[in-house]
Amino acid sequence: MKKHRNSNRHFKKKRRQTAEKKQPAAEGRRNFLRLARNGAIALAVVGGLGFLFVQNVRSSINEHDLSRIGNGTPTIVQIHDPQCSQCRSLQRETRDALSGFNDNDVDYVVANIRTNEGSRFAMKYSVPHVTLLLFDKNGQLRTTLRGQRQSDELRTAFRQFLRK
Repeated sequence: MKKHRNSNRHFKKKRRQTAEKKQPAAEGRRNFLRLARNGAIALAVVGGLGFLFVQNVRSSINEHDLSRIGNGTPTIVQIHDPQCSQCRSLQRETRDALSGFNDNDVDYVVANIRTNEGSRFAMKYSVPHVTLLLFDKNGQLRTTLRGQRQSDELRTAFRQFLRK
């Protein structure tokens, strides 16, 4: 009987060793596939974030381009200080109000007073930050809106301005 047990142990040990030999190869393939899948996901995420970053930078550059005033499209210019909470609030309300208009109807431009160009622009029109300047399609200043406003009030003001 003892001999039988020993032979049975030997058989189990041999089977365990065979399984252990096969496992690293299969596990290696699984690890490689898992790594490849995770790498592809990471690449897609990084690529997507890169695309969004580039779009955001392009949009920001376009939004701060004061040369767009008088380009044949009525333009709304916000005199803006990025460190001012009222300015950021006015910017949100303005963007919300403009969401109901077509892009071809009106341009929205931000004059950042923390830049030389934005500061000169604000001084040229003698206006402080938290101000919206509404220019006609020829670049002539038609309306000045000073202070914080709600989006519905701005939407009404923009519609009246565009009718003129």
